[in-house]
Amino acid sequence: MKKHSKHTNLERRNNDNFAPNEIAILGTNCNTISELVKEVSAKLSQYKLGYFDASHAKNVDKNRLSEFVFHHEGNLQITSSGIINKFQQRIGFAQLDYLFINGNHYQGAKQILILDETKEASVLKRLAQLDNIQFVIKLKKDIQFFDFLVDTYPNIKNKRCYTIDEVDKIANHIDHLIQEKIAPVKGLVLVGGKSTRMGTDKSKLNYFGKPQKEFAKELLENNNLKTFYSVQSDSEKENEISDKFYNLGPFGGICSAFQKDLNAAWFVLATDVPFVSAKIVQLLLQHRNPSKVATAIKGKNKEFVEPLITIYEPKAYPILLQYLAQGYSCPRKMLINSDVEIVEIEDDFIRNINTPEEFEIAKKEITNN
Repeated sequence: MKKHSKHTNLERRNNDNFAPNEIAILGTNCNTISELVKEVSAKLSQYKLGYFDASHAKNVDKNRLSEFVFHHEGNLQITSSGIINKFQQRIGFAQLDYLFINGNHYQGAKQILILDETKEASVLKRLAQLDNIQFVIKLKKDIQFFDFLVDTYPNIKNKRCYTIDEVDKIANHIDHLIQEKIAPVKGLVLVGGKSTRMGTDKSKLNYFGKPQKEFAKELLENNNLKTFYSVQSDSEKENEISDKFYNLGPFGGICSAFQKDLNAAWFVLATDVPFVSAKIVQLLLQHRNPSKVATAIKGKNKEFVEPLITIYEPKAYPILLQYLAQGYSCPRKMLINSDVEIVEIEDDFIRNINTPEEFEIAKKEITNN
């Protein structure tokens, strides 16, 4: 008998315990762990990194007020009245490429074990937390694995080992762990707009001997992107994603794509920009920066980026929903106010074709080239 469910079975983000990608460091004192995190983070400054620790202060009064202290250089100190829970933290940490966790206080989905002979009892107490060790760090080169570690995890001696001073090698290993979880890119061609000024469906216009939506889809597929059409109507077709966010235009199409797969980045391409070529698609992919919210095209003489020639990273989805919660459904507004990688090109390549007159001019230009 099929189990009854009250709730829609939504696609979920591939999160670890507290963040999309995390590692807990345990086995030694907290100061050694925090110093190691600082040294490694300095080597990985191209990423957005976080450190999750517990306060060591004693006799702290319950906060009645949440305080946010901003500095103009970007430093933010928060004192919260809220209680920690993994769902709230996943929202807060969604923008991070990697989260380091003090494993003496919180359990991470992956772990780095530091071998410290003075902390053998502490490791024994946390033995059950060591279920996904990525590598081992020795405080002293000649320290041996504790017997209970070998008994519980016979393969632990085969794990990669570093000494605490091999910061470059440790950072390089972390770099590989970050790269392993970078989201794949899928394609999304926006069709089904109202095309009011054109008077006919812009996605069906013929610039290159076929409907423009087919041409745009092939541009993305030729770069090995599994590509879908974003459509307003309900559809059962495998290559179409129906809008689940009604009457929100492209914003709704982008959010619907993330609802289908929020572990992928989405290369969004409109059908009213026929001068976007294979070269431009490749340029955007080459400059993709997964650490940013998105990688977007901008005309050199334009003030703002083009939201419909953009690669949206998974970390863009919660931000889009936050804007929607405030009553905004403009993807450009989100991009303007977020950390975005910008790729500048000549304005002519991203001209929007919106009227029959513009179509005739564009068609002639394309035919003559």
